[in-house]
Amino acid sequence: MIHRYIFFLILGVDACILFFQTYNVSISFDEAALVYDDFSFLQFLVQKSLNIFGQNDFGLRFVMIFFHLMSVLLMYDISKRYINLGRDRIWLVLVFILLPGVVSSAIVINSAGMVIFGLLLFIYLEQKFPEPFIIILLLVYSIIDIGFAYLFLGLFFYYILAKRKYLVLYSIFLYSLTSYLYGFGASGSPTGHFLDTIGIYSAVFSPIIFIYICYILHRRYMTGKIDLIWYIAVTGLILSLALSFRQRIAIEHFAPYLIISLPLVAQSFISSYKVRLKIFRKGYKLIFVSSFVILIFNSIIVSFNKELYNFIDEPKNHFAYNMHVAKDLSRELRIKGINCVETNANMQKRLKFYNISYCKKNVLRESNNSENNTSFVTISYKNKTLYRANVTKINTL
Repeated sequence: MIHRYIFFLILGVDACILFFQTYNVSISFDEAALVYDDFSFLQFLVQKSLNIFGQNDFGLRFVMIFFHLMSVLLMYDISKRYINLGRDRIWLVLVFILLPGVVSSAIVINSAGMVIFGLLLFIYLEQKFPEPFIIILLLVYSIIDIGFAYLFLGLFFYYILAKRKYLVLYSIFLYSLTSYLYGFGASGSPTGHFLDTIGIYSAVFSPIIFIYICYILHRRYMTGKIDLIWYIAVTGLILSLALSFRQRIAIEHFAPYLIISLPLVAQSFISSYKVRLKIFRKGYKLIFVSSFVILIFNSIIVSFNKELYNFIDEPKNHFAYNMHVAKDLSRELRIKGINCVETNANMQKRLKFYNISYCKKNVLRESNNSENNTSFVTISYKNKTLYRANVTKINTL
């Protein structure tokens, strides 16, 4: 029972941190494009959230935070099938929450957080609900996002092994349907994105954990300890690496497939650790402690990322620069009595979210000029200038 209390305490702290983070970031161009451009299921959810909570950063990111918190609950429950002790499940949840890819998917508006939740929900329900319900659930998945297409390929191979012929055909049908609805490109010549993909995976999971995940997936194949999660995870990994030889892949479509393999990884790690005498456990302790320290360090960097501006000569080189400035800029413009501007398309769409509309009477242009006068708008953090622009009033008479 004590482990359940600890789990909900961790969940509560995680939620508080995420809610706090919503006020430290601005809408990015990609997020603004998702909100205002072509329709998608995720856009529909975000728009509903904005209608309920108002057009603010909390309303914008509530859907992703909700998906994240539900994913944590599902991960904890699914882990009961693989891990016996409550304290070991708590450690798994902590690793899951601290993964850089999971942290970003809980804040950034893209399909990754939704796909993680969808995959975990499928795995959770697959053993608890009758087959007709699962068939309908998969049909819904095929319609709402391209990111679920690789789930159907994983199920295709899984159902072949299980000799469930009609589900094999159904999986191919769903993959074809999703590809038709959203398109699926695999063209081009080798451009060296394979190593880029490995690097991105290492950033999403941290290098040690990514290598260990790959090792465990291979080891379970060699020992025959493969199940539904294994098929889904391996299909996503192999397909992403194969495609990366020819094109740059959307990592948010593939990383969730490795993330859901954490229960398998934890089970194998705990089993290997416990069968060894204490004097032979040092290597496993070193791997776990090193990985956990790196995850905590990464989480601190993400949570307090604005402090990095003090150590970077060019602010635009900051990894989160595209999620800063816009909200502060809109505030400064309103202070100057400016409620509409004409600026570059990137910033124009971001400012729209903060109720700075388009007009031709005020032209906003980014400038490197350090001159200090009323026509300039400067965004700074602890005396570090992040953005400077010139506002020119145009006489339209």
